[in-house]
Amino acid sequence: MKYKKYPSYKDSGVEWLGEIPSKWTYSKLKYYIDNLVAGGTPKTDNKEYWSESNEGLPWVSISDMTRSELVKETKKNVTYKGITDKNLKVLPKGTILYSIFASLGKVAITDVPLTTNQAILGLLPNKKIDKRFLYWLLIGLESYVQFTASSNTQDNLNSEKVSNFPLSIPLNEQQQIAKFLDSATQKIDTLITKQEKLIELLKEKRQSVISHAVTKGLNPDVKFKDSGVEWLGNVPEHWSVSKIGYYAFVTKLTGFEYTNLWRTSEDGEIIALRGFNIKERKLDLSKTEKITGALSKKLSRSKLSSGDIVFPCTGTIGNAAIIESDNKFHINQNIAKITFDSCINPSYAVYWMLGTFIKKTIDKNNMSGMQPVVLIGDIRNLPIIKIDYVEQQQIANYLDDKISKIDTLIGKSKKSIKLLKEKRTALISAAVTGKIDVRETL
Repeated sequence: MKYKKYPSYKDSGVEWLGEIPSKWTYSKLKYYIDNLVAGGTPKTDNKEYWSESNEGLPWVSISDMTRSELVKETKKNVTYKGITDKNLKVLPKGTILYSIFASLGKVAITDVPLTTNQAILGLLPNKKIDKRFLYWLLIGLESYVQFTASSNTQDNLNSEKVSNFPLSIPLNEQQQIAKFLDSATQKIDTLITKQEKLIELLKEKRQSVISHAVTKGLNPDVKFKDSGVEWLGNVPEHWSVSKIGYYAFVTKLTGFEYTNLWRTSEDGEIIALRGFNIKERKLDLSKTEKITGALSKKLSRSKLSSGDIVFPCTGTIGNAAIIESDNKFHINQNIAKITFDSCINPSYAVYWMLGTFIKKTIDKNNMSGMQPVVLIGDIRNLPIIKIDYVEQQQIANYLDDKISKIDTLIGKSKKSIKLLKEKRTALISAAVTGKIDVRETL
């Protein structure tokens, strides 16, 4: 819906803020805050200061703030001894939390007494300002925060900068604006949640479509047989189960090579792929490292060519992509290179590597709870179904079509979420700075 403006405006005298409603008051945050409380971090190697149980109080980091508007539980608890020795201030329930390092301008409210680390300020407002209005006001100041933050290695604020934030205060309308934003943002958040759930359902469907095609084929009338592999179950009777190592050269950069030879270079010609560069069937090259062509040539065994499949084997495991260019990419020490022979179609093989069956096999081999690691030998021993090359291509073509349609729907949902978040941000900013009049919307 479109919102009307206030009847008249005046110049705030602040370039960033611009005009404000004529009856609003220009001021600074410090006149509406009784106290700004900085946090701290007790020594992390002192076990007396930290508790994994309910002993002590929640200790808030920025990641705890981003999970929910109300902070009740945290990843870590600090003991009362840690609070006393570090002289940490305990923030009462209802305190507004505001992040001032790295992830600037995150806002949350305490739901229990707690303490924070040094990247978070506790704001205790006085009676001149409605607490919910202040909450939305701080969120609406995002663009100002980016403008005022100083930057060294990372953006940061401090107590003085926060206390001098410019505010336009509607003395008699704060609760109305806060109630409007509570309601309007809840509606937007509901729409965002629905789109996020739709994305998850589409991803599940995508996974199901891939897994069914590569393990059951495309013919609904085909006869099946037991594959002999527990996690795989029945397969078409004309298919045979083999191992990847029988049809592929599988390798990676060795630890010796990485330690003694590997050097990145800003002027390098070759992109050195890392785990986060490899997504499902595609490469994300938004952030890359490079090495020289001479080093890539020297490490020729782990150099990538068109048709090779790259498969992260440490940390985030489960994605796979096909290399589509010669002399452009190399792998680092945490990625496996899989080069199939002429019997296996790479387009079919990459879908096989993305199937639920492979993921289950990998998970079964990583039951220790440590960082997931797949050894080169484990990859060679992973099963693969050997079928006629023409049928491989048919399955790949079928999946290209089906997955493309699902990915298009996922893309539309992501775009909707982006637009909804932009609308949410703009609406909050407009309401708390008086650019729109929401008094009659309740």
